Amino acid sequence: MKLSKFKFELPDDLLAEYPAEHRDESRLMVLNRKEKTIEHKLFKDLINYFDEGDLFILNNTKVFPARMYGEKEKTGARIEVFLLRELNAESRLWDVLVDPARKIRIGNKLFFGEDESLVAEVIDNTTSRGRTLRFLYDGSYEEFRKKLEELGETPLPKYIQREVEESDAERYQTIYAKHEGAVAAPTAGMHFSKHLMKRLEIKGIDFAEVTLHVGLGTFSAVEVEDLSKHKMDSEKAIIDAETMDIVNNAINTKRRVCAVGTTAMRAIESSVSSNGRLNEFSGWTNKFIFPPYKFSIANCMITNFHTPKSTLMMMAAAFAGYDFLMEAYEEAVKEKYKFYSYGDAMLII
Repeated sequence: MKLSKFKFELPDDLLAEYPAEHRDESRLMVLNRKEKTIEHKLFKDLINYFDEGDLFILNNTKVFPARMYGEKEKTGARIEVFLLRELNAESRLWDVLVDPARKIRIGNKLFFGEDESLVAEVIDNTTSRGRTLRFLYDGSYEEFRKKLEELGETPLPKYIQREVEESDAERYQTIYAKHEGAVAAPTAGMHFSKHLMKRLEIKGIDFAEVTLHVGLGTFSAVEVEDLSKHKMDSEKAIIDAETMDIVNNAINTKRRVCAVGTTAMRAIESSVSSNGRLNEFSGWTNKFIFPPYKFSIANCMITNFHTPKSTLMMMAAAFAGYDFLMEAYEEAVKEKYKFYSYGDAMLII
């Protein structure tokens, strides 16, 4: 499968700058793979496609305020620091991206906050924009983490041109987010409201949770025409014994198993037994799913509308079928569905 097969014209005005006013009132396109039908609904209509005993697999990762702004010593230049992952808690070492990168060299110091109480020293280069920072802070580890939270802002994707607003802290997060570690939201799950979750529970629908800490690699551009040569960045994933049992029981009783989002799908497909059942897992996954691909666990999925040539779109095409997905995307552009992180949703059954 070639990268160029995933190109399509996406008008700029279809990239969502804000989420729908109410989480569960985003639009929902329903693709039926067997019947090859496309329906136009609202997200809350999702409940009509599921029955008692059916299962949703949710990604309970929590986004932390990963984007910070510091000043370079001596010059006072404003530098964006994007926290990617903590490398060593004791030494306060972090993997980060810096922008503009050309100004930041090993040995430079960055000062954060009006009182400059947090300082970071650049100790290594990792990629063209990547650096390793050692943070210096006069306080306990808990106080240090609190300071990062205070100085950081919600890491909205770069395509959103506006300033971060107070409401983003809540809206760029699922309502069931629990385990902090993501630098981007598992966006398909952001359409679930408390009210919809309660209605699904009353109907007897089950939930199982996995954790996959979404990294920026999810959004990295694919730069090779032959998709088999693309390397995904690794992301931390955890599947516990309770989730394994719930999911395998649903498979054994032939229930509908729905992966909520590409991140939940990547987590479960990273830990499949030889007989097509889910295993416990704790580790890193760099699994890249693109057509053709045989899925083992979920038989339906919820996902947003993704940008051209993205790995997320490729996974959706592997699940829906390439031709059917391209037809659906053409329809989505025509019907002015909103794309990307704050955009509308698709249910593939």
